[in-house]
Amino acid sequence: MVALARRSRRRPIDIWPGFVDALAALLIVFIFILLVFMVTQLYLREALTDRDAALTRLNQQINELAEMLALERTASADLRLTVTQLSTELQSSVAAREELGVELTEALSERELLAASLAAMTARAEAEAGATAALREEAIDLRQQLAALDTRVRKSEQAFTAEREISAEALVQVDLLNRQIAALRLQLARIAEALEASEAEAKEQQIQIADLGKRLNVALASKVQELARYRSEFFGRLRDVLGDRPDILVVGDRFVFQSEVLFATGSAELGGEGQQQLARLAATLNQIATEIPADINWVLRVDGHTDRRPINTPQYASNWELSTARAISVVRFLIAQDVPPERLAATGFGEFQPLDPRDDEIAYRRNRRIELKLTQR
Repeated sequence: MVALARRSRRRPIDIWPGFVDALAALLIVFIFILLVFMVTQLYLREALTDRDAALTRLNQQINELAEMLALERTASADLRLTVTQLSTELQSSVAAREELGVELTEALSERELLAASLAAMTARAEAEAGATAALREEAIDLRQQLAALDTRVRKSEQAFTAEREISAEALVQVDLLNRQIAALRLQLARIAEALEASEAEAKEQQIQIADLGKRLNVALASKVQELARYRSEFFGRLRDVLGDRPDILVVGDRFVFQSEVLFATGSAELGGEGQQQLARLAATLNQIATEIPADINWVLRVDGHTDRRPINTPQYASNWELSTARAISVVRFLIAQDVPPERLAATGFGEFQPLDPRDDEIAYRRNRRIELKLTQR
């Protein structure tokens, strides 16, 4: 009967706070996953930006090399055309030189014959003192023909010499053009090798970037999982140290202290009981910190929250200032308990992140809180 009377005096079970806590836990988990995804996307975006910049530079280099190759090909075509023209002119000069040589040979032969005839006739005229006028006229005519032949021979020799000089200059130009063509071909081969090397380097960089993205995703997932394991161990030990208290809760990945445990109303100064609870928390955190690997960049975030009722005192102009001051007080106390300052962060949310949206004293008490979250920086 006594037990029945006690049960009848108990308050009815209110499942709504538990339901809200469960929804809040799901929301926090979703937000954490979303943050991990955003961080991953940020790293990937930076890697892709670097890759795009490298590809842009490579494309610019390839375009420049292609333009140089086109210019070299145009110059090579012009040089080939010039060589062809010079070769044609050289062949014409050689043919003309050969013709002039034949004419010169014929003129020399004819000159020798005329000179021999003139000598014979002169000798005969001198031997015969009474040579006739016809013979003298013939001799004069022969002398004129000989002079004309000498003139033709000199012109032929001059033309032959000129053609020989033109042929020599043409040969020098052809040799120079052949050397230029050889140099251009060598330069074209080097440009082609540079293009192939640039394309191979671009493909290799694309492969490296893809591999980097995969390794980054694997590393992030591994670090998140490893930090989650240490977070679970930290909260488990903390729950054992602080005991089963209704004003200290574990909600998802956060440890929640009701403000009344740590602070007086409207104050940011830690009370004696709050200091005892935080000292136990600091000892547990220092033990876990020695086990966390150095490559995990973890941080304990301290979040201050208030209820929706406004505050306006000489010390705190709004709930922003009060929530931030309370978070800073907790951080300073943890630093005094040998927690490394670089592993702590203080944040004030005021009344804008309530756990219970209702407008009653129970909701106010739930919303006035300090949340601790072991997370990755």
